[in-house]
Amino acid sequence: MNSTPGCRIGPVKEFLVLEDNATPVVVLVCHHHVGLGIVRSLGRLGVPVYCIDANRFCPAFFSRYCGGKFRWDLHGSPASASLRFLLEVGRKIGRRSVLIPTSDIAAMFVEDQAAALAEHFIFPNRDAGLIRALCNKRDMYFLAKRWNVPAPETSFPRSRTDVLEYLASARFPILFKPIYPHLALQRSRPWRMALVHTERELLDQYDALEDPSAPNVMLQEYIPGTDHMTWTFNGYFDEPGECRLAFTGRKLRNFPPYFGQASFAVCEENEEVEKMALRFMTSIGYKGPLDLGFRYDARDGQYKVNDVNPRIGAMFRLFVGQNGMDVARALYQDMTGQPVFPSLTPEGRKWIVEDVDLVSSIRYYRDGEFTLRQWINSFRAIQETTFLSRDDPWPIVGACLLDAKHALTGALGVRRRRLQRDQNGTVATHVGAITNVVSQIDESITPAQLNNERRLEEQPASSRPEP
Repeated sequence: MNSTPGCRIGPVKEFLVLEDNATPVVVLVCHHHVGLGIVRSLGRLGVPVYCIDANRFCPAFFSRYCGGKFRWDLHGSPASASLRFLLEVGRKIGRRSVLIPTSDIAAMFVEDQAAALAEHFIFPNRDAGLIRALCNKRDMYFLAKRWNVPAPETSFPRSRTDVLEYLASARFPILFKPIYPHLALQRSRPWRMALVHTERELLDQYDALEDPSAPNVMLQEYIPGTDHMTWTFNGYFDEPGECRLAFTGRKLRNFPPYFGQASFAVCEENEEVEKMALRFMTSIGYKGPLDLGFRYDARDGQYKVNDVNPRIGAMFRLFVGQNGMDVARALYQDMTGQPVFPSLTPEGRKWIVEDVDLVSSIRYYRDGEFTLRQWINSFRAIQETTFLSRDDPWPIVGACLLDAKHALTGALGVRRRRLQRDQNGTVATHVGAITNVVSQIDESITPAQLNNERRLEEQPASSRPEP
């Protein structure tokens, strides 16, 4: 990357000067890179930032701007246990902190537990029911329909019979998606969105992945086109519901390829996308940070909403105004009573997630989406990299360790499933009972039990903030 013409490694020049940077921030679920973006964005302004995540290799933990780190599996723990843990973190920090959730589960948790958390934390005053509806793709779809916001036609089958009825008028290919992605990933056989091309493939997917007692499958029309046709609105809405900051941009590459999160993107002004996002969010009374995705449908010339994230999105550092303002800084300044200064969309600004974009680029290259020269040229004018930074070099180590862990876990999972299939095919009668016992033992060990063995008070002093 250092030798790529026009590629810039390091932070953008800072223009903001905060009137007050003493109020701490707690990032709840730092994830792969969104937490690191928040830590750097606010840490560079002198804000004390503390990180909470389940993974010891979380890149944000390695940042020089991380003032304290706490390991906790919010996604796998009971809400009551997570609440106790958060309150203990608040007491350890010693003053009210701005709490920033970065996942759907974290956003819903904060809204559900708002009354108890308010003693130690500051966050937007939002309607828990609305946040839960936006995190649920079924409810979000009907909310968009209610307010006349275009969306891809979608069906939500509750049984195999519903799927068969849907097939009577279906037009392939079809997107086979989870209503709640986090629930799909927690299954014994984790699954993500997939593009299915035939009735047989759709039925096989449904039979293998759906739990009829807790329906989580949605079938959505596929809007043809490249990644470039997917647009993002990134903004912040204050307490009265006024949009204080608004950016637009589009994806250039995704991870996983074609249907994942942006791994490479560019800022571009799109008035139609911005107006549609503002009209939708103003109509429902939305408050707080927002990441909203649209897909352009060339068949009817409409932008159609396909994803609403009622929180800071993973690609928020693509959107940095000429004055240094981004959504994390807008949230912090609003929550601490400081003015939020808007900024125009920085046309042509590029941002990349180095590790996963490399993986995706291999797939795109094999599929003939670009030549090697075109791939190299795409890196021109990159203004921000996610992990590589002159002033904060160590998070790349965490990213590499995290990627290695995921690769190893995935390889072991595939090997284990293959072994189970072989066993079931050869000695199903004799092995079935044993496999069932092993499965029950496995399922009895929850992520919370594995990751929460060290309670907060048992952590080394170096990993805790001073009172």
